[in-house]
Amino acid sequence: MAVQWTPDLAVGVTLIDDQHKELFKRINRLLEASSQGKGKDEIGKLIQFLSDYVVTHFATEEKAMIQHGYGGVSAHKLEHLAFLRDFRDLASSYESQGASTSLLLAVQRRVIDWLNNHIRQSDKALGGFLKTKV
Repeated sequence: MAVQWTPDLAVGVTLIDDQHKELFKRINRLLEASSQGKGKDEIGKLIQFLSDYVVTHFATEEKAMIQHGYGGVSAHKLEHLAFLRDFRDLASSYESQGASTSLLLAVQRRVIDWLNNHIRQSDKALGGFLKTKV
């Protein structure tokens, strides 16, 4: 089971789109490893990647929103904060309990939910706005 990047997910800002594509690539590595019974080996790599990614990626989006006067900046930032809270909980579980099957499933569920909902809705709306500004 892979999650597919498709052109309709593009927000139209190369840097943001490239960051999204990298997230898809990383979650697919985890899904592939999981299908081979090696998900626990890959979970730590994804958590490490996400700990850097969310800081960089969210800052990129938020900078673009503020720079171009995006009206939905507050709501969008709240979604980022919610993901950060969830991610910190998952990372904390990983640090305290290691790579369990329940953690693996929780990470997959949360990140795939993020891909399917936040990128397809909130980021697409942002992209539509930014295309008129950039």
